[in-house]
Amino acid sequence: MWNRGPLGLLLVGVAGAFAAQAALRTTRRIAPRGVLDRTNFRGREVSLAGGPALAAGASLAAAVGCGNPAAAAAALVAGTGAGAVGLYDDIVGARPEQRAVKGFAGHLSALRAGRVTSGLVKIVGVGAVGVAASALLSAERRRPARHRVIRGADLLLGAGVIAGTANLVNLLDLRPGRAAKAGLIIAGPLLTGPAAGTAAGAAGAVAGLLRDDLEEHLMLGDCGANALGALLGVALAQRSGTAGRAAALAVIAALTAASERVSFTQVIAHTPGLRELDALGRRTP
Repeated sequence: MWNRGPLGLLLVGVAGAFAAQAALRTTRRIAPRGVLDRTNFRGREVSLAGGPALAAGASLAAAVGCGNPAAAAAALVAGTGAGAVGLYDDIVGARPEQRAVKGFAGHLSALRAGRVTSGLVKIVGVGAVGVAASALLSAERRRPARHRVIRGADLLLGAGVIAGTANLVNLLDLRPGRAAKAGLIIAGPLLTGPAAGTAAGAAGAVAGLLRDDLEEHLMLGDCGANALGALLGVALAQRSGTAGRAAALAVIAALTAASERVSFTQVIAHTPGLRELDALGRRTP
């Protein structure tokens, strides 16, 4: 088993950063011209190549850092699966008829009208990824058969934490570096205990892309933000028992519900401390 001490975690993080940069170069080389080009909030042209790069690098590094096969499989399923459905939404969701639909309520309204939006596909896909990754983590715990009710609760709560964290990080991806910084902040407390390797791999990969994100050379998009959030959700689920997962899911659900009513960007802009942290390292207009 790999070294879970500070040196081992540092090596996993460095591996994540190198893997993300290597995946970024590959993505830029093989992506069809123009498919990943977008205009950001300031009108600058940026590339969505950061999303696939983060999903690949973070998933690989987190799986290596996990230390056991079941958790490694959960990390790979969560990171690559959430990244894949996020990339689908990044590409298909850019179409004019898709961009008009916003928020969970908007996607449900479109479904009632007979339209399946790319956002709804992403929501269902991320939920399925959460269930699959949580099932792998539940298999790792090997609870006795008589604890089937607890195992079922663990599985559902874990799925909610993984999918909910993926969605929550994605909600923050509205300004350069914001989702990446949030990911690093969430990863910090997870760098101890059974989730340390998973968190270190994800944190290393996002740190490796942070400068390019802040300088507006690339953006994470739904692909990168969903993958990062899903991997952090796996780490949260690894670290927590039934009560811990329930508490984490309650916080995630409350923040997600709040996002339907208030703008996180406005809250950050009007909150001292958060405003400065959000702007830290970002290029000036």
